[in-house]
Amino acid sequence: MNRIIWMGIGVAIGVIAFRKINAAQSALGPEGLNRAVGRLADGVYDFADAVRVGMRERETELRSALGVDAGAEGITDGSSYAGAAGRDALRR
Repeated sequence: MNRIIWMGIGVAIGVIAFRKINAAQSALGPEGLNRAVGRLADGVYDFADAVRVGMRERETELRSALGVDAGAEGITDGSSYAGAAGRDALRR
């Protein structure tokens, strides 16, 4: 009974190791590098978009609290912001 348990554990470890090795090999190739760089770029663009939206919202709040006209300097509510569409157009 003990041998069967240890054999099962060994098979499970072998399968896990095989899958990890295959994943590492695919990540090291050119396609894996392209995927990683693409994910990183998408993350940076998404973060920058979120920061811009937050800055715009905060500036609108501050302008309204101070009684400054928001339209005088071209500040809008962000409805005309191209965001993701502009990002996708830049990558093509």
